Amino acid sequence: MKEIAHASVKNCRPAYRQEISAGGFAMLSDEPVTAGGQGVGPAPYDYILAGLGSCTSITLQMYADRKGWVLDDLRVELKLSKDEHGDTFIERIVSCKNALTVEQWEKLLNIAGKTPVTRTMLTGAKISTTHLP
Repeated sequence: MKEIAHASVKNCRPAYRQEISAGGFAMLSDEPVTAGGQGVGPAPYDYILAGLGSCTSITLQMYADRKGWVLDDLRVELKLSKDEHGDTFIERIVSCKNALTVEQWEKLLNIAGKTPVTRTMLTGAKISTTHLP
């Protein structure tokens, strides 16, 4: 198998603070104060949305660049919600300041539904968990 990404997470006190190393970058994660954390970084679901939004924006920009389209101030807004049955829903809204045709938007929204992270989330990923002795 070809490795696509690697991350390392270290649990650090106090509370639920996590030190993350990914892609050569250092980041923090935590739970909000209302959930017992200290709110020193984004919560895990925030990172899921950030990954999906980043992948969407990058993929759309790459496509637009190949087509010669200008996407001025491209933005991707995301919301994750759960219903009373525990089903998870993600709402993704794409916008830019310049006027695009209906056909351009249709193509961009179609592409958004096929980004690598979108596909991974929709099809799921096999997860194995082991331990070091």
